Amino acid sequence: MFTPLPPSAAWLHRDARTGFEVTYFRDDARGVLVEGCATAVEDGITWAIDYRLRLDGSWHTRSAQIVGRYPEGRRSVTVQSDGLGRWQIDGTVAPELDGCLDIDLEASAFTNALPVHRLGLAGDGADAPAAYVRAADLTAARLPQHYRRIADGAGQRYAYRSRDFDFHATLDYDESGLIVDYPGLATRTA
Repeated sequence: MFTPLPPSAAWLHRDARTGFEVTYFRDDARGVLVEGCATAVEDGITWAIDYRLRLDGSWHTRSAQIVGRYPEGRRSVTVQSDGLGRWQIDGTVAPELDGCLDIDLEASAFTNALPVHRLGLAGDGADAPAAYVRAADLTAARLPQHYRRIADGAGQRYAYRSRDFDFHATLDYDESGLIVDYPGLATRTA
């Protein structure tokens, strides 16, 4: 359904915050390793988030190491999944995330590629709850989301909905399944 990932990608974050994100991709025998960094000013607060995501061959999130830098100091969190929807945060079982197969980093436009790759939608839709990690404090919570492929011949487009944020938008992706335009949040630059 998608072409191979490029070696790297970058997004300009705009509207909701001002910033930039860069990611690097590496395929190996275990799946995909994604290393990235997002920096931004949001609501007058500066932050920088470094992340390392391990995805299995089916694009299920298996682990995430996330480090945030803030005016008051540094924070970090390690999130792990068995790939079947059971999670741990810093080694502690997180039953509130049961059933989530993806991680969604608030700091990242890239992580909206995870459910699109994993689900392989062809004109239908699916719920894709995610383990959502907030940029401001690296806390995690369950985020109900829904993706529906828009099969209109205009490329890879998905109707996205998050009821918790009362947000919906049409997200455009490139041929490798990376987001090109996330209205109100980010635009792909490389």
